Amino acid sequence: MTTVSRLPKHLKSTLPALLAILALPLADAAAQAPPPAAPAAPAAAPPALPPPVPLRQAFEKAAGDVLKNAAVPAGTRVDLLIDPLIDGNTGAQSSATRSLEAQLRQLIGKQFSDKFAVQPFSAENVAKNPYLFIGTFTPIHATAQAAGPKDAYRVCFAILDLKTKQIVSKGFARATTAGINAVPTPAYADSPVWTKDPAVDGYIRTCQGTKVGDPINPNYVDKTSVAALIAEAIKAYDERRYGQALDLYTRARAQPGGAQLRVLNGIYLSQLKLNRRADASKALGELVDFGLKSEKLGMMMLFTRGSTAFAPSAIARAYPDWIKAVAEKAQAGNACLQLVGHTSRTGTEPFNDRLSALRSAAIRQRMERLAPALAKSLRSNGVGWRENIVGTGRDDASDALDRRVEFKVVKCA
Repeated sequence: MTTVSRLPKHLKSTLPALLAILALPLADAAAQAPPPAAPAAPAAAPPALPPPVPLRQAFEKAAGDVLKNAAVPAGTRVDLLIDPLIDGNTGAQSSATRSLEAQLRQLIGKQFSDKFAVQPFSAENVAKNPYLFIGTFTPIHATAQAAGPKDAYRVCFAILDLKTKQIVSKGFARATTAGINAVPTPAYADSPVWTKDPAVDGYIRTCQGTKVGDPINPNYVDKTSVAALIAEAIKAYDERRYGQALDLYTRARAQPGGAQLRVLNGIYLSQLKLNRRADASKALGELVDFGLKSEKLGMMMLFTRGSTAFAPSAIARAYPDWIKAVAEKAQAGNACLQLVGHTSRTGTEPFNDRLSALRSAAIRQRMERLAPALAKSLRSNGVGWRENIVGTGRDDASDALDRRVEFKVVKCA
């Protein structure tokens, strides 16, 4: 580097001025530069979820909130219908949902009778456009994790105004699993077919993921009259009044929007209980058609623990008929099917993967014996517990749906 002492004389005299000139832009830039940005504040942590509490406490919180906050005209007492509460994952009624509904009726009678008059859930009363109470009771992960067994329940209640077709009040709580009997009621436990039904899904969506003022889901609100008939039919079936159940299911089937899965299941089951074999076979065919039309039909065939053999039960005697109906419908429609086995969350993941694959393969072999022409149209695999719907891992009647075999319509090779 050149030092000042070695510069020519004519530059030494001008050096201070040159340095001053060179410094000016730097000073201006420094003056105009924005101050350094403050460090970004850490993102706010999401609010902590309230811990699950015993079911009685959770019920009182959710029911108290929804009933207290429902706005009704001052000085009036409005009619309130209750569409039976259901499991928010499966759409089924259970011992737990029935118990909650009984507690709800008692609570209204004791604390809210000046505000609500509970009336029977009937098509005649629905036509009067009253308030309607719905609710879901759903297995969840207590810590909101994406995987793992569901170790808590979420109680969701909503009150709907059928006149304005809007949600007018909501209530939520989280419950522990202690002492909860989530076994489906007979009409659901006996049903051969499970698939997503738009009407039931509309009920669930109206209760969950919505807020006060939102519209009632159209798949539900347009079918509340037929829902009342279905509720009566389910109650009759559960009380073993099979002739009356069949009449109610048949009337529901004839209504607009009545071609629902729970109706078709009910017609088949009622015919079966009444020993009307030919009619039951016809109803089963319609039921299988409904499932295959949705391209994903789950059959509720229960296996002995750790085995491909069917678990003995009264309804298990009908399993061969179910498999035959699927085989015949698939062959008649030239359909190709992927059979997918499922297990509940008990044991190791590799064991359940293998067991679910063996079970679906056993069903495939039965179908091929019944309809040899299907041999090139069927494939099978297992997914263990990774697509659980209930997910509690109890491995009993309450999570039977997790041990289903699904028939998926796929493109033929």
